[in-house]
Amino acid sequence: MSDIIVTSDGFIKYGGLRFRCALGKGGVKPEADKREGDGATPLGRYALRQVWYRPDRVTAPQTRLPVQALTPQDGWCDDPADPAYNRHVLLPHTASHEKLWREDHVYDVIVVLGHNDDPPVPGMGSAIFLHLARPDYSGTEGCVALALPDLLALLAVLPPQSAMLIVKAE
Repeated sequence: MSDIIVTSDGFIKYGGLRFRCALGKGGVKPEADKREGDGATPLGRYALRQVWYRPDRVTAPQTRLPVQALTPQDGWCDDPADPAYNRHVLLPHTASHEKLWREDHVYDVIVVLGHNDDPPVPGMGSAIFLHLARPDYSGTEGCVALALPDLLALLAVLPPQSAMLIVKAE
């Protein structure tokens, strides 16, 4: 099947599915212009690398993508000066990082997107995920976010080696 399509007007489409989504509070911008901390969602095509989930809050998603349970020690390095930049790290980690085990629910299910990871270029953006939207669909730090039932429905029908194409709305 074709790529998951995300449009800059806040919709995600795949096959017959169409859901509202939240994007970066900084809007969207070309991948080459994406910078760490700008709050923008990068335009482009990104492989779906892996699914992480909070086992104390949700069951493992039904999907053909690789799945891993989160632990309180999971983090993601967002320090461009650190060798682990834009990589999963175990906490404690001395460099700047995001905790993946959060108090809120936005990381109860995370899909790692293949943005700036092969290899990571310092400062070009890190931790670009498909994750859960806040109830008001407020802007993310650069990620794409869906309601939990929508994300689970999408994951259930995706083939292995799926990709997401983020484009400007026509």
